[in-house]
Amino acid sequence: MKNALLKVVLVLTILNSKIKGQVFPQLGAQRAGISALTFLKIDGSPRSSGMGGSQVAVNGDAFAVTYNVAALADNEQMNFAGSNTFYVAGTNHAFFSAMIPHAKLGNFALHATSFTTGAMERRTEFQPLGTGEYFYAYNVAVGLAYSKKLTEMFSYGISLKYINETLDRFVAHTAAMDLGFLYRTDFKNLKFAISLQNFGPNSKLKGKQPNSPFSKNQKELESNPSPTNFSLGISMIPFKNEKHQILTAIQLNHPNDNAENIRLGAEYGWNDFLFFRAGYKINVKDQTLPTFGFGLKTRFTKHPLIIDYAIDPTLYLGWVHRIGLSLFINKQTREENTSNEEKKSQN
Repeated sequence: MKNALLKVVLVLTILNSKIKGQVFPQLGAQRAGISALTFLKIDGSPRSSGMGGSQVAVNGDAFAVTYNVAALADNEQMNFAGSNTFYVAGTNHAFFSAMIPHAKLGNFALHATSFTTGAMERRTEFQPLGTGEYFYAYNVAVGLAYSKKLTEMFSYGISLKYINETLDRFVAHTAAMDLGFLYRTDFKNLKFAISLQNFGPNSKLKGKQPNSPFSKNQKELESNPSPTNFSLGISMIPFKNEKHQILTAIQLNHPNDNAENIRLGAEYGWNDFLFFRAGYKINVKDQTLPTFGFGLKTRFTKHPLIIDYAIDPTLYLGWVHRIGLSLFINKQTREENTSNEEKKSQN
């Protein structure tokens, strides 16, 4: 019996190593660091971050432009969403999106992302402690997104964005596109999704270096691609009743500048009021700890308001904290106000 058990364990170990080698090709080291504009890879959604980044096949609000623009079609209410990520080394990541639905044309969204470092003191070979001058590094992306349901089961979305990168005296301008598809089923809210993010031309910094006896004035640096990522995802709600709901999700990522990785996530919802989330990232270097988050659904006057918070631990750079707000403008309230105004004008 023991010998048979040992054989089974040995076979499973060999199969696991072979499967891991096939699912995760050893390309991370070769591809790491080849892309520019890496701030585009930072997750702007606290809900997604709390679930380990496994959000591509989950129904979305205005945050959907950060992971799958096709999920914007799930909304029938005007929605405003914003978040702030207290990132590593004193840097900061901010996101804002405004989604406007249209019953016939589809849903539109304006979104903006920024990444800033704050002031950094300039240093030279002869003044390594600082010259008294300061410089800045910041990135900005502004875009317009569109999503539409072709049927009750299938929706697609596209987002076009302008991207600016400024590193002291060097500036780069470029553009990128996001494309997403989402398919829904009637079985336990099972969904399948595909998303392509940050597809576009290479980015090249242009500018001048400060005069120095050890450096030359340089007008252009070499160009690098955007951090394009191709994602496949599945989500479903295996359990749901009047007060409790469990959402599960899995996502496979294929980035152009790192190794393939898998994201696992789950969300427990109580009474459509309080939500607890957890996630795990497989084959992501320096991120081997689980992610956590929670959400609170309340109201701002007559409008639904969701407050989200997430913790994304890293081994060497500390814990990344995210907080976000998502405000839905109550459609019924808008219609009532419009009818009241029309009655007043008629009187």
